[in-house]
Amino acid sequence: MPEGDTIFRTAETLRRWLGGREITAARSRVYGFPALRLVGMRVDGVDARGKHLLIRLDGGHVLHTHLRMSGSWHVYPADRPWRRPESQARLVVQCGDRVAVCFNAPIVELLQPRTEGAHPSLGKLGPDVLADEVNLDEVRRRARIRPPELALGELLLDQQVVSGIGNIWRCETLFLEGRNPWTERQKLNDDDLDALVKTASTLMRRSALGGNGHDHWVYKRTGQPCRRCGTRIESRRQGEQARTAYWCPACQPL
Repeated sequence: MPEGDTIFRTAETLRRWLGGREITAARSRVYGFPALRLVGMRVDGVDARGKHLLIRLDGGHVLHTHLRMSGSWHVYPADRPWRRPESQARLVVQCGDRVAVCFNAPIVELLQPRTEGAHPSLGKLGPDVLADEVNLDEVRRRARIRPPELALGELLLDQQVVSGIGNIWRCETLFLEGRNPWTERQKLNDDDLDALVKTASTLMRRSALGGNGHDHWVYKRTGQPCRRCGTRIESRRQGEQARTAYWCPACQPL
Protein backbone atom coordinates (compact mmCIF):
# COMPACT_ATOMS: atom_id res chain seq x y z
CA MET A 1 0.00 0.00 0.00
CA PRO A 2 1.42 3.43 -0.88
CA GLU A 3 2.45 5.23 2.30
CA GLY A 4 2.10 8.89 3.14
CA ASP A 5 5.43 9.84 1.55
CA THR A 6 4.38 8.28 -1.78
CA ILE A 7 1.03 10.09 -1.68
CA PHE A 8 2.87 13.32 -0.84
CA ARG A 9 5.03 12.98 -3.97
CA THR A 10 1.98 12.10 -6.06
CA ALA A 11 0.18 15.21 -4.84
CA GLU A 12 3.22 17.33 -5.73
CA THR A 13 3.24 15.92 -9.28
CA LEU A 14 -0.48 16.47 -9.81
CA ARG A 15 -0.27 19.97 -8.35
CA ARG A 16 2.61 20.86 -10.66
CA TRP A 17 0.84 19.79 -13.86
CA LEU A 18 -2.85 20.36 -13.08
CA GLY A 19 -2.91 23.15 -10.50
CA GLY A 20 -4.81 26.23 -11.63
CA ARG A 21 -5.84 24.60 -14.92
CA GLU A 22 -9.27 23.82 -16.29
CA ILE A 23 -10.35 20.22 -16.89
CA THR A 24 -10.99 19.92 -20.62
CA ALA A 25 -11.98 16.23 -20.77
CA ALA A 26 -12.68 13.39 -18.35
CA ARG A 27 -13.80 9.78 -18.49
CA SER A 28 -14.09 6.96 -15.98
CA ARG A 29 -14.57 3.20 -15.68
CA VAL A 30 -16.01 3.58 -12.18
CA TYR A 31 -19.69 2.69 -12.20
CA GLY A 32 -21.81 5.76 -11.52
CA PHE A 33 -18.90 8.21 -11.35
CA PRO A 34 -20.00 11.54 -12.92
CA ALA A 35 -16.90 12.12 -15.03
CA LEU A 36 -18.55 14.62 -17.38
CA ARG A 37 -19.33 16.90 -14.43
CA LEU A 38 -15.61 17.50 -14.04
CA VAL A 39 -15.29 19.12 -17.46
CA GLY A 40 -15.01 22.89 -17.09
CA MET A 41 -13.99 22.75 -13.43
CA ARG A 42 -10.67 24.27 -12.36
CA VAL A 43 -8.14 22.41 -10.22
CA ASP A 44 -7.64 24.71 -7.24
CA GLY A 45 -5.28 22.46 -5.30
CA VAL A 46 -4.08 18.94 -4.54
CA ASP A 47 -3.66 17.70 -0.97
CA ALA A 48 -2.30 14.52 0.57
CA ARG A 49 -4.02 13.54 3.81
CA GLY A 50 -2.45 10.43 5.22
CA LYS A 51 -2.90 7.88 2.45
CA HIS A 52 -5.76 9.79 0.79
CA LEU A 53 -5.34 12.06 -2.23
CA LEU A 54 -7.69 15.05 -2.58
CA ILE A 55 -7.94 17.08 -5.78
CA ARG A 56 -9.78 20.27 -4.87
CA LEU A 57 -11.94 21.81 -7.57
CA ASP A 58 -13.49 25.25 -7.84
CA GLY A 59 -16.94 25.43 -6.29
CA GLY A 60 -15.86 23.22 -3.40
CA HIS A 61 -16.05 19.77 -5.01
CA VAL A 62 -13.29 17.33 -4.06
CA LEU A 63 -12.05 14.43 -6.19
CA HIS A 64 -11.04 11.79 -3.64
CA THR A 65 -8.94 8.72 -4.40
CA HIS A 66 -7.43 6.08 -2.13
CA LEU A 67 -4.84 3.91 -3.88
CA ARG A 68 -4.69 1.00 -1.40
CA MET A 69 -2.27 -1.72 -2.59
CA SER A 70 -2.65 -1.45 -6.35
CA GLY A 71 -3.43 2.13 -7.36
CA SER A 72 -1.29 4.92 -8.78
CA TRP A 73 -1.59 8.27 -10.56
CA HIS A 74 0.45 9.02 -13.70
CA VAL A 75 0.70 12.29 -15.63
CA TYR A 76 1.52 12.24 -19.35
CA PRO A 77 1.76 14.72 -22.21
CA ALA A 78 -1.51 14.35 -24.09
CA ASP A 79 0.22 12.99 -27.21
CA ARG A 80 2.35 10.34 -25.44
CA PRO A 81 1.56 6.64 -24.83
CA TRP A 82 0.84 5.42 -21.30
CA ARG A 83 2.99 3.00 -19.33
CA ARG A 84 -0.06 0.94 -18.34
CA PRO A 85 -2.94 -0.43 -20.40
CA GLU A 86 -6.15 1.54 -20.91
CA SER A 87 -8.10 -1.27 -19.22
CA GLN A 88 -6.48 -0.38 -15.86
CA ALA A 89 -7.46 3.28 -16.03
CA ARG A 90 -10.16 4.02 -13.45
CA LEU A 91 -10.23 7.74 -14.17
CA VAL A 92 -8.71 9.96 -16.86
CA VAL A 93 -8.58 13.73 -16.38
CA GLN A 94 -7.20 15.99 -19.10
CA CYS A 95 -6.12 19.59 -18.64
CA GLY A 96 -5.14 20.82 -22.08
CA ASP A 97 -1.79 19.26 -23.01
CA ARG A 98 -1.54 17.08 -19.87
CA VAL A 99 -3.43 13.90 -19.00
CA ALA A 100 -3.65 12.56 -15.44
CA VAL A 101 -4.57 8.87 -15.23
CA CYS A 102 -5.59 7.06 -12.07
CA PHE A 103 -4.79 3.36 -12.48
CA ASN A 104 -6.35 0.54 -10.43
CA ALA A 105 -7.47 2.67 -7.49
CA PRO A 106 -10.29 0.95 -5.58
CA ILE A 107 -11.74 4.27 -4.34
CA VAL A 108 -12.54 7.05 -6.81
CA GLU A 109 -15.32 9.43 -5.79
CA LEU A 110 -16.47 13.02 -6.20
CA LEU A 111 -17.36 14.65 -2.90
CA GLN A 112 -19.94 17.40 -2.76
CA PRO A 113 -18.94 20.79 -1.28
CA ARG A 114 -18.64 20.86 2.53
CA THR A 115 -19.07 17.10 2.95
CA GLU A 116 -15.42 16.14 3.50
CA GLY A 117 -15.69 16.31 7.29
CA ALA A 118 -18.62 13.88 7.31
CA HIS A 119 -16.87 11.33 5.09
CA PRO A 120 -16.64 7.95 6.87
CA SER A 121 -12.86 7.74 6.35
CA LEU A 122 -11.64 11.31 5.91
CA GLY A 123 -13.66 12.60 8.85
CA LYS A 124 -11.95 10.21 11.27
CA LEU A 125 -8.33 10.57 10.18
CA GLY A 126 -5.76 11.36 12.83
CA PRO A 127 -3.17 14.14 12.40
CA ASP A 128 -1.13 13.80 9.22
CA VAL A 129 2.40 12.59 9.96
CA LEU A 130 3.69 14.75 7.09
CA ALA A 131 2.07 17.97 8.26
CA ASP A 132 4.45 20.91 8.75
CA GLU A 133 3.74 20.60 12.47
CA VAL A 134 2.18 17.31 13.57
CA ASN A 135 -0.46 17.85 16.26
CA LEU A 136 1.18 15.67 18.92
CA ASP A 137 -1.40 16.58 21.55
CA GLU A 138 -4.13 15.17 19.35
CA VAL A 139 -2.10 12.05 18.57
CA ARG A 140 -1.70 11.45 22.31
CA ARG A 141 -5.41 11.98 22.92
CA ARG A 142 -6.38 9.51 20.24
CA ALA A 143 -3.78 6.96 21.38
CA ARG A 144 -5.07 7.07 24.96
CA ILE A 145 -8.52 5.85 23.93
CA ARG A 146 -7.07 2.76 22.27
CA PRO A 147 -6.87 -0.43 24.37
CA PRO A 148 -3.90 -0.25 26.79
CA GLU A 149 -2.68 -3.68 25.63
CA LEU A 150 -2.64 -2.64 21.94
CA ALA A 151 0.76 -3.39 20.39
CA LEU A 152 2.88 -0.46 19.18
CA GLY A 153 3.16 -2.01 15.74
CA GLU A 154 -0.61 -1.84 15.42
CA LEU A 155 -0.91 1.61 16.99
CA LEU A 156 1.39 3.21 14.41
CA LEU A 157 -0.70 1.76 11.57
CA ASP A 158 -3.96 3.06 13.04
CA GLN A 159 -4.89 5.87 10.65
CA GLN A 160 -7.36 7.28 13.18
CA VAL A 161 -4.50 7.88 15.62
CA VAL A 162 -1.91 9.31 13.20
CA SER A 163 -2.40 9.14 9.44
CA GLY A 164 0.08 8.32 6.72
CA ILE A 165 2.36 5.74 8.36
CA GLY A 166 2.49 2.39 6.56
CA ASN A 167 4.35 -0.83 7.13
CA ILE A 168 7.78 0.28 5.90
CA TRP A 169 8.05 3.31 8.13
CA ARG A 170 6.44 1.79 11.21
CA CYS A 171 9.11 -0.96 11.11
CA GLU A 172 11.98 1.48 10.53
CA THR A 173 10.66 3.89 13.18
CA LEU A 174 10.31 1.20 15.83
CA PHE A 175 13.86 0.01 15.11
CA LEU A 176 15.40 3.47 15.39
CA GLU A 177 13.51 4.11 18.63
CA GLY A 178 14.46 0.71 20.04
CA ARG A 179 10.84 -0.36 20.50
CA ASN A 180 9.56 -3.89 19.96
CA PRO A 181 6.47 -4.11 17.69
CA TRP A 182 4.67 -6.15 20.39
CA THR A 183 5.30 -3.71 23.26
CA GLU A 184 1.94 -2.65 24.72
CA ARG A 185 0.77 0.93 24.33
CA GLN A 186 0.42 1.33 28.08
CA LYS A 187 4.18 0.86 28.49
CA LEU A 188 4.85 4.21 26.74
CA ASN A 189 4.56 7.67 28.24
CA ASP A 190 3.71 10.80 26.24
CA ASP A 191 7.36 11.60 25.50
CA ASP A 192 7.92 8.08 24.17
CA LEU A 193 4.93 8.36 21.83
CA ASP A 194 6.02 11.82 20.69
CA ALA A 195 9.46 10.43 19.85
CA LEU A 196 7.96 7.65 17.71
CA VAL A 197 5.77 10.08 15.75
CA LYS A 198 8.60 12.59 15.29
CA THR A 199 10.95 9.88 14.01
CA ALA A 200 8.31 8.58 11.58
CA SER A 201 7.69 12.13 10.39
CA THR A 202 11.40 12.79 9.85
CA LEU A 203 11.96 9.54 7.93
CA MET A 204 8.91 10.04 5.74
CA ARG A 205 9.64 13.69 5.01
CA ARG A 206 13.14 12.72 3.94
CA SER A 207 11.68 10.02 1.69
CA ALA A 208 9.04 12.35 0.27
CA LEU A 209 11.77 14.80 -0.70
CA GLY A 210 13.91 12.04 -2.22
CA GLY A 211 16.51 12.04 0.53
CA ASN A 212 16.44 8.48 1.90
CA GLY A 213 19.61 7.19 0.35
CA HIS A 214 20.32 4.22 2.62
CA ASP A 215 19.06 0.64 2.77
CA HIS A 216 16.36 -0.28 5.24
CA TRP A 217 17.39 -1.27 8.75
CA VAL A 218 14.88 -4.10 9.17
CA TYR A 219 12.10 -3.93 6.56
CA LYS A 220 12.04 -7.10 4.38
CA ARG A 221 15.36 -8.29 5.88
CA THR A 222 14.11 -11.47 7.59
CA GLY A 223 17.03 -13.73 8.57
CA GLN A 224 19.68 -11.19 7.58
CA PRO A 225 22.07 -9.74 10.16
CA CYS A 226 21.10 -6.51 11.86
CA ARG A 227 23.10 -3.63 10.40
CA ARG A 228 23.76 -2.40 13.94
CA CYS A 229 24.45 -5.51 16.07
CA GLY A 230 24.53 -8.53 13.74
CA THR A 231 21.56 -10.35 15.27
CA ARG A 232 19.26 -11.99 12.72
CA ILE A 233 16.20 -9.94 11.83
CA GLU A 234 12.88 -11.58 12.70
CA SER A 235 9.44 -11.12 11.16
CA ARG A 236 5.87 -12.12 11.92
CA ARG A 237 2.41 -11.05 10.85
CA GLN A 238 0.68 -8.72 13.27
CA GLY A 239 -2.82 -7.45 13.96
CA GLU A 240 -6.10 -7.63 12.10
CA GLN A 241 -4.46 -6.38 8.91
CA ALA A 242 -1.87 -9.17 9.17
CA ARG A 243 0.91 -6.83 8.02
CA THR A 244 4.37 -8.31 8.47
CA ALA A 245 6.39 -6.69 11.26
CA TYR A 246 10.19 -6.82 11.02
CA TRP A 247 12.46 -6.23 14.00
CA CYS A 248 15.82 -6.96 15.61
CA PRO A 249 15.26 -8.91 18.86
CA ALA A 250 18.49 -7.54 20.35
CA CYS A 251 18.05 -3.86 19.45
CA GLN A 252 14.29 -3.97 20.11
CA PRO A 253 13.80 -6.17 23.18
CA LEU A 254 10.27 -6.90 24.36
